[in-house]
Amino acid sequence: MKRKLGIITTVAIGAILAGCSVNEAESSEGAGLLSDDVLTVGVTTGPHEDILNEIKKIAAEDGLEIEVVAFSDFVQPNTALADGEVDINSFQTGPFLETVIEETGYELTKIVSTVSIPMGIYSEAYTDVSEVKEGDVIGIPNSPTQEGRALQLFEEAGLITLPEGSGQEVTTSDIIENNLNLDFITSEAAQLPSQLQDLGAAGINSNFALDAGLNPQETGIFMEDVSDLKQANYIVSRTEDKDDEAIAQFVDYYQTDEIKQYIEEEFKGALIPAW
Repeated sequence: MKRKLGIITTVAIGAILAGCSVNEAESSEGAGLLSDDVLTVGVTTGPHEDILNEIKKIAAEDGLEIEVVAFSDFVQPNTALADGEVDINSFQTGPFLETVIEETGYELTKIVSTVSIPMGIYSEAYTDVSEVKEGDVIGIPNSPTQEGRALQLFEEAGLITLPEGSGQEVTTSDIIENNLNLDFITSEAAQLPSQLQDLGAAGINSNFALDAGLNPQETGIFMEDVSDLKQANYIVSRTEDKDDEAIAQFVDYYQTDEIKQYIEEEFKGALIPAW
């Protein structure tokens, strides 16, 4: 299905009607983020990268070039966006972005939701969360909000108790009940799947689980409820660019029935369309 190419078409038609060439500065100003006819999108490796590559193929049919830049951690995509190395990114939840902005002062804005990626408790030793034993070593992510998100997941699973009303700002030092004396250790989120053989269990984001070949439906022993979209991921831009037509065009490509069907068939419930 062909979609609008408003930015490229407007610039081209404007030049023709004017009957004169458009100099580089004028073309750049008129095209916004598409000054070089390429939209650069930062993602984390794994499912976000896979989805963007699918969008890239569809957009190419309409003459829009999308460059996908994949990063191996949660830090670089926002740094690259703030520094102007990418035009937008697509990989993070709202709470994670809020924490990054608070800590760095980056002027970034979430645009629209994309997918929800449940965090799960994974284990090679157990098939049910009730089997977790006293003194087990438990791995959780060390990145902003994700440590707290994992701890909330373990509380939901009935393994620990956190202060009433606490959010994703909690850390292991905030645990008020740990009847099994679980030993929580923090690690890079992307490294947790490879460390799983040495752990009783770990709280792992499903994108990293999938990237490591783990099947949430087989290896996951307890999964996060994302039905309220609290943990939805977002397309994010620099605040100054939030109304750029290129971003609206990209959203049109992302939030389609084609991409929704691709997500549902490719990831089989490990990722859930959030629009």
